[in-house]
Amino acid sequence: MARRKRDVADRLHSAAIHLLRRLREADAESGLGPARLSALSVLVFGGPASLRELADAEMVRPPTMTGIVQGLEAGGFVARARDPDDGRAIVVRATAKGQRALQAARARRIDAFERLLEGASAQEIRELDAASTILERLIRAGAALSP
Repeated sequence: MARRKRDVADRLHSAAIHLLRRLREADAESGLGPARLSALSVLVFGGPASLRELADAEMVRPPTMTGIVQGLEAGGFVARARDPDDGRAIVVRATAKGQRALQAARARRIDAFERLLEGASAQEIRELDAASTILERLIRAGAALSP
C-alpha cells in the first residue's frame, strides 16, 4: 500500500504541475506575474495582512514581498493602511481594482480548466469531483505536505 500511495502521489504531483502550467497561460492576460497574482489572491480571499504575514503565506522573504507589494501598489491593486489594532503597524489590503483583477484572472483560469474538461466523460467528471473532495479534506486536515 505504501508503494501505491507513492505512485499516486507521483502521478498527482506531475499532473498538478502540468495543469498549473497550462492554466498559467490564462494569467498572461491579467498583466500581473504569478507572484503578484498569488499575493493578491492572499489579500482578496484572506483579507488585509502585514508584509510579514504576506511573506509567510507566500513562503518568500520579507524584502521579496516588499517588491511584490510595491508593484501591486503602483498598479493600484493594493493599498497600505495603518493597522486598526496597532497604529504603528501597516497592513496591505486589496483595492476594488485588485479584487476585480483577481476575480477576472480566476475566471479565466476556471474557463481554461473547463475547456480542458470538455474532453472528459460524465463518469470522469464525477470521479474528478470525488477526487477534489478528498484532496480538499486532506489539505484541510493538514495531512498533505506534512513530513
